[in-house]
Amino acid sequence: MEAPITEIFCSVQGEGPYVGNRQAFLRFAGCNLNCSYCDTDMRISEACKYEKETGSGVFQYIRNPLDPAKVAKLVEPFMNVHSLSLTGGEPLLYADFITELDVGLPLYLESNMTLPDMAMKVKDCVSFVSGDVKLTSEFRGEAFELHVERTIETFKVLRKTKNRDCFCKIVMTKDIDTTEVLNVIGSIRNFISCIVLQPVTQHDLRPDARSLLELQNELLGDIDTLIIPQTHRIWGCL
Repeated sequence: MEAPITEIFCSVQGEGPYVGNRQAFLRFAGCNLNCSYCDTDMRISEACKYEKETGSGVFQYIRNPLDPAKVAKLVEPFMNVHSLSLTGGEPLLYADFITELDVGLPLYLESNMTLPDMAMKVKDCVSFVSGDVKLTSEFRGEAFELHVERTIETFKVLRKTKNRDCFCKIVMTKDIDTTEVLNVIGSIRNFISCIVLQPVTQHDLRPDARSLLELQNELLGDIDTLIIPQTHRIWGCL
């Protein structure tokens, strides 16, 4: 089993409730969605960028695709890490690859939560799930109602348990419909430990502070809700 990998490096988690934790990162190429604010190059390339020395900015280029054993060998030099972040792109496109990963670290899945069948394959492999919710204003593609149904089902499959944390992350733009946020959260609140409202990085798309604080306040009546921007963008790490 092989998968196209864009990058392998060690840094810190920049988003969500685990922000600041040191992690190894495995970035998969390719995605099944086309979000309006996405700032990640997800094209499949001939080579994977590998930064062996953390923070050095010096990369080796390793021919794609990679197999799980090769990934384990590349991740091995990274020390004192909390977990291996599976990010992308959309890692669940490569669920079979993930089930074969043996890196000696907890797996931290970052997903758009729209592939419930693939989620079933990895649910017993991952210890942390950072699940996105894509709303109407940012979603482009197929019928939105079907998209929401698949999102709810994926959260149900990867729900929080005594062995797995699962939280929800919503990228907030100025066009967000708060009623839609409340409706979606109402459908998944029993499957997650908390909600993270993440103001979009692009300045011209950001929501105003007051509306974000009002939404947080309303949600706090039901579930722990945090406002956390992309901190790695602020201090310029990978």
